[in-house]
Amino acid sequence: MHRRACVALVVAAIAGWCILHPTFSSAQSGALPLGDGNVTSSPQVGAVWSCQLQFRGGGAQQTGEWIFSNGTWDPVKKIQVQGHVSWSEHTFSISLSGTTRTITGNGLPDHATGIFPIQQTDPAFQYDRNPNSIQNQRYEFALPANPILARSPSCLPMGAIGILKSGVVFFNALDAAGRDGVAHEIQDACAGHPERQGRYHYHSCSPCVPDGGSGHSDLVGYAFDGFGVFGYRGQDHGELTNSMLDVCHGHKHEILWDDKKTSMYHYHMTREYPYTIGCFSGTPRVSHRPERPLFPEDSGGRPPIGHGGPPPPRPF
Repeated sequence: MHRRACVALVVAAIAGWCILHPTFSSAQSGALPLGDGNVTSSPQVGAVWSCQLQFRGGGAQQTGEWIFSNGTWDPVKKIQVQGHVSWSEHTFSISLSGTTRTITGNGLPDHATGIFPIQQTDPAFQYDRNPNSIQNQRYEFALPANPILARSPSCLPMGAIGILKSGVVFFNALDAAGRDGVAHEIQDACAGHPERQGRYHYHSCSPCVPDGGSGHSDLVGYAFDGFGVFGYRGQDHGELTNSMLDVCHGHKHEILWDDKKTSMYHYHMTREYPYTIGCFSGTPRVSHRPERPLFPEDSGGRPPIGHGGPPPPRPF
């Protein structure tokens, strides 16, 4: 695969995007609660309701200095994977036909990434020796265009649970050890990294996904139950916290949906764990034809995709 790489720290980009908006300094200046241990077997505010409750470890090898013994971590102090790799092969499209929203792409982002595998000369290597390279995928997701709430929520699998408008899938907040993956694992400046099948992905809101303005956040992507995922800001234009959202990290009010104002349920990103969604409020009905499976295929508690340690890579 053709790619252009040069060793330079990726600049997390333009003010007004998903993280770097005018309130960035004040919002990010303090430590956040660490999500470790907030994995549940039922829906709960501020937690990940995971379909998998046994974890075999993997991910970052060392705990960073940005993680504190009092159960908090500081995203400002956390390092990033270095490098600037452009992906001219990026493809992504969204189309509507009847009751179906079809999303296709090759998994490559519309923004630059860090250099993966993480180089031994990169300071990130002492914490996270991710040996995986970003590879071209083939995605085709068929989502309900007008999703409805399920009778009851459902748990989140390991692996992809939605996709952002950058063309990149997002996973739940956990690493392969069941820890707060956003805090422990080292991502690049766009908050992404690849797992062992080369699938570049996020665990949180990427600073490279546009969410401009000062009003209610823009639509930044879709969960695999079809509901929209919006950025940090709510109706009052302020950033939302877990306490303002339900157990799955969403709520209902009027939003712009397919160019029409509609009162409907939707999810929000938050700066605090679980960052994206905590469970599915709708029914995940993804019809997909990826080159490689997106969801776990075994029942032994081992995530099917991952990184960690020298080759062969351990579960991520």
